[in-house]
Amino acid sequence: MTADAGAFLDAAVADLEADLVEVRRDIHAHPEVARQEVRTTALLLDRLRRAGLDPVPLEGTGLVCDVGPDVPGRGRVALRADIDALPLTDSCGLPWASQVPGVAHACGHDVHTAVVLGAGLALGRLDAAGLLPHGVRLVFQPAEETMPGGAHDVVAQGALDGVEVIAAVHTEPKLDVGKVGTRIGPITSASDAVTVTISSGGGHTSRPHLTGDVVYALGQVITQVPAVLGRRLDPRSGVNLTWGSVHAGNAHNAIPATGSVSGTLRCLDVRAWERAGQVLHDAVEQVVAPYDVDVTVRHARGVPPVDNDAQVTAGLEAAAEAVVGPDGVVLTEQSLGGEDFAWYLTKVPGAMARLGTATPGDRRYDLHQGDLVVDERAIGVGARLLARFALRG
Repeated sequence: MTADAGAFLDAAVADLEADLVEVRRDIHAHPEVARQEVRTTALLLDRLRRAGLDPVPLEGTGLVCDVGPDVPGRGRVALRADIDALPLTDSCGLPWASQVPGVAHACGHDVHTAVVLGAGLALGRLDAAGLLPHGVRLVFQPAEETMPGGAHDVVAQGALDGVEVIAAVHTEPKLDVGKVGTRIGPITSASDAVTVTISSGGGHTSRPHLTGDVVYALGQVITQVPAVLGRRLDPRSGVNLTWGSVHAGNAHNAIPATGSVSGTLRCLDVRAWERAGQVLHDAVEQVVAPYDVDVTVRHARGVPPVDNDAQVTAGLEAAAEAVVGPDGVVLTEQSLGGEDFAWYLTKVPGAMARLGTATPGDRRYDLHQGDLVVDERAIGVGARLLARFALRG
């Protein structure tokens, strides 16, 4: 990458930045949940077409847009954004708060969308100036917040055809704006949904010996199965089974006929993740075996870990250093959160970086909380980062 091209991109993003902030606020005020992102898709199509680009809508929602030339023997560099919101109430209290009851961009997908849009528009200007040496593909993906995620649909529609590498950013509200977090290897966790349902004939609490005690058996599953996983799978894999809900019975003196417990199974290592399902099933059956109950285990595969490629991560770090300086690039922590960007990395090398969105000295927010507030200066940082990466990549 020439210094002139890098400076051109920085100037282009600076020129676009105010508009990108307005796009982000518009999307934030009009959030749409998974596979219903009709308005968001239309907004992006309009912005890209007005810039002279040729975006292609995906079946349902979402879109892809190629920028720059096809080069023989060279694949495109893909930049991915997720465009869906969460089904929770926005309580940020800002003028651009959600106008849709019970729906909010509380995971920063509105920021991701503005970042990739900005990178794409800047790269489009670079291409028009004859300075973009290879092709780039923008991927605006629906339905990241569901299982299975929208990445499957996007890949099935050919969005990775001809792609050589892929990159993305994710908002990090515990990292100051102007900082970029990177890490080689697993940066997020596999995330699966687990439900265990136990049933018996039911009965009176004074005569537990005459029926299978559903509640007691559930208690054993809740306490013992996570411990079994911790002994049967390599502890370095970061395996974690945490229950989120339990339901059984309505009366204090009646043993119910059925009950269930649900939670998530998370793991940082792909090989351990591939084994975890069978270990889980075996553990549940063995734990409840003494209690004369019937058991069903539903284990829904979610996403594998996001396993950052070393070479692509190095490219993101180099681009980040050019944008925020060497001191602005930090080693990010691993997260047990799931992210369906991982599915792209099973097809092509890629990496995800953490984009700082906290205002220095201000409150630290958290993702998936309705009061999330981001420092919008992060949009320009992210757009310059991904644009420079795409030019290098």
